[in-house]
Amino acid sequence: MRSGLIARCGGLYRAAGLAVLALLVTVTAASAERRVALVLGNAQYQHAAPLANPVRDAQAMADRLKNLDFEVVSGFNQTKSQTQATIAQFAKQVRGADIALFFYAGHGLQVSGKNYLLPVDAALEDETSLDFEAVSVDFILRQMSRETSIRLVLLDACRDNPLAEVLAKTAGVHGAMSGLAEMPIENGGAGTLVAFAASPNQLAYDGSGEHSPFTAALLQHIGETNVSITEAMNRVTGDVFKATAGKQRPWLNVSLTTEVVLHKVDLNAPLIVGEASAPQAEGGSDARNTSAASASGQSKDQIALDVLRQKIPKLASDAPILFNHPIDFGDAAIDGKSIAELIKGKPLFSPVEGLDKSVWEGKHCDGCHEWNEARLCDQAKNFVANDVSVLRLQHPLGTRFKVALAKWAQGGCK
Repeated sequence: MRSGLIARCGGLYRAAGLAVLALLVTVTAASAERRVALVLGNAQYQHAAPLANPVRDAQAMADRLKNLDFEVVSGFNQTKSQTQATIAQFAKQVRGADIALFFYAGHGLQVSGKNYLLPVDAALEDETSLDFEAVSVDFILRQMSRETSIRLVLLDACRDNPLAEVLAKTAGVHGAMSGLAEMPIENGGAGTLVAFAASPNQLAYDGSGEHSPFTAALLQHIGETNVSITEAMNRVTGDVFKATAGKQRPWLNVSLTTEVVLHKVDLNAPLIVGEASAPQAEGGSDARNTSAASASGQSKDQIALDVLRQKIPKLASDAPILFNHPIDFGDAAIDGKSIAELIKGKPLFSPVEGLDKSVWEGKHCDGCHEWNEARLCDQAKNFVANDVSVLRLQHPLGTRFKVALAKWAQGGCK
């Protein structure tokens, strides 16, 4: 059953107006790793009602993975023969990879405990047709397991599937169900992680927003700075559970023998670079600073971080930040208000890109975030540890609000 549930009230902060970051040096310490991903998304089914989000989900994931240094083999709205050709290309390309990843969005079903993905031309009449019309998930997992170290499988494929019902009723196939079955994980390499959009045998929601609740959460958390993939998936689970009012809980099967971090960055430098040590990057000064840093032996990662930190906006005042005291942010929309006032206020724009105004306009920030002083302090401490996020992600109350939160945490959250 498809749902009109919206995929999150707050937390997927839009990056509008920050396109300039795409021109900066990619900050990653894992450039030596070889990463290969297969991304498939099917929505325009010929023998079932079309789905709204899978192709958008898959395209967005392909873009995100490319930014995380994956070689991406992708296919959207493909027939069985096209899907087989895409998998064959991936099988050749993935051999010997350090990290192999598979993401699928679309219809899926299980029969007798085996999981199948459905190309757009799938027409299921009996159990025999599975071999000719569907694609076995086990088959794809075998292709990505050849001489690879780490395997990551992300399946947003538990949507309500009318073809499963047809197969069960008209062909008498026992065990044909919408939703996917739990998969055993074979040993090998550094291990495997399989993440399902919903618990075994349960349905996931396609959603009424731009992305499904599962993919929306994935896009936010996968590749977060210095966050392991298992921790990222725990955050995804929490987001999806909350976004669907407890009706959908992603399921994780993990057999990793090492920590997998898709975006490693050295964050030992201070939180906010001062005026003396971080001149404004204007008139080509980024290039001059990069050249000077190279000459002094700084790493490329550190150079890229310095460039990002130079672009973090400054507050209008150097005064200490206190929870209940007015703040001179340097942003007319929030100047003269305290943190305590602002978290009780209303967002300046949608906390989720494309979210209908009826969902967020007029709502109070602490209602979405469940903010209180202690929880907000924990979030602010995260900005201290991951200071480039102050610029990387926009905030419904403005970027300077995040800068102020970080400074507040540095002062002990008083």
